[in-house]
Amino acid sequence: MSWSDIWNAMFGGLSDYGDILALVANSVWAGAILGLVGGLVGVFVIQRDMAFAVHGISELSFAGAAAALLFGFDVVTGSIVGSLIAAAVIGWLGAKARERNSIIGVLMPFGLGLGILFLSLYNGRSANRFSLLTGQIVSVQSEQLGWLAGISAVVLVALLLVWRPLRFDSLDPQAAAARGVPVRAISLTFMLLLGLIVAVAVHIIGALLVMALLVTPAAAAMRVATGPLAVPVLAAVFGVVSAVGGIMLAVAGTLPVSPYITTFSFVIYLVCRAIGARRDRVTRLE
Repeated sequence: MSWSDIWNAMFGGLSDYGDILALVANSVWAGAILGLVGGLVGVFVIQRDMAFAVHGISELSFAGAAAALLFGFDVVTGSIVGSLIAAAVIGWLGAKARERNSIIGVLMPFGLGLGILFLSLYNGRSANRFSLLTGQIVSVQSEQLGWLAGISAVVLVALLLVWRPLRFDSLDPQAAAARGVPVRAISLTFMLLLGLIVAVAVHIIGALLVMALLVTPAAAAMRVATGPLAVPVLAAVFGVVSAVGGIMLAVAGTLPVSPYITTFSFVIYLVCRAIGARRDRVTRLE
């Protein structure tokens, strides 16, 4: 493949950019919503050391979506069912970090194997199979956008309702339990919320790269901020910029959206890491 072919694949649609962007307006809105909610959820994912859980849930979400594709059901519904099953199992059985990682390590290959089996049996368009792994920017119709926005709103409202006890449990679970916080119920609630947002994120960015919206923005925010308000605000901003920026670049070419979103997210993390390292050096010198 020549450099011109690579350029055309990445940016060959710039001449018709306005028309193409109008066709994927729903996906841009969906990306903005998922970036916002994903960034907020990601703060607790990092604080609770559950980045591995995001990947585990996404594998079961992928299996559910693949099963729905095979049997002719709605793919988003299949993703949600798979995610909630995984989240419930991890949240209920994985109270301790060691147990949780073991359960996730068991669920991940099982979910991925099921997903591959269902996709192998599926005789429809190969693009539908590929999009479950890497995302598809043109797949969000108005009705689906409504469902995605509704699910994201439910996650956001529920997250705000449990924000204080969840933050207490995330930062100091022993003290939270001693103060009477229902840590097991809080953990299970958070896992279910995480399962929901993973399910809808899989539909946009794909199962393999969902952590770009649910882990990286929050990790970047924590490199440059420490306050209880600054971290979630920055994480949400970074999530929106990564998702919307990636989608708006992806529409100029023919490649999947996921490489653009992950690149945006990774560059933001590198910049924040450099800023944080420089600040730490200055602090030590003082």
